[in-house]
Amino acid sequence: MKIFAESERLILRELVPEDVEGMFELDSDPEVHKFLGNKPLTSKEQSANVITFVRQQYQEHGIGRWAVIDRETNNFIGWAGLKFVTEQNNNHQNYYDIGYRLIRKYWSKGIATEAAFLTLDYAFNTMKLQQVYAAADANNQASIKVLEKIGMQFVETYFDEDTPWNWYKIERTDYTINRQSIR
Repeated sequence: MKIFAESERLILRELVPEDVEGMFELDSDPEVHKFLGNKPLTSKEQSANVITFVRQQYQEHGIGRWAVIDRETNNFIGWAGLKFVTEQNNNHQNYYDIGYRLIRKYWSKGIATEAAFLTLDYAFNTMKLQQVYAAADANNQASIKVLEKIGMQFVETYFDEDTPWNWYKIERTDYTINRQSIR
């Protein structure tokens, strides 16, 4: 399986069918889905379908979300990475979106920030992208904090199905990474 990025404590690798248990633990938690439309998954089959969908994105676009793995324990922590968005969102289409989602017991440990920094490093240094976007529910302060820590710039608030979302962007020319800030 392909590894996209690594740090001292994390491995970001392709999602594989064997990740179904971890994906179900992640996406069946109502707290994880609080700012994602409150639609947690109810079966491992749904989790397997998510993995299949992401693996199809690897085929079609050369990129998709990655499994976040604890280097020391080899435990599945969640996912992070880029997604090439082909549908229209906030008047944007065909753009790269950074995202992350962690199993609740891994929250507030700096893992999302670390994985997001690794993702931006890959986006700008390996893929040579010119910009990366992100959207977060305007009430999800934890996610917003991560986006701000990694240098994403707030652009505007927009509404999707009556929910306010914050739109962020970072340009390649503005991207600077300080590895010390993620340790």
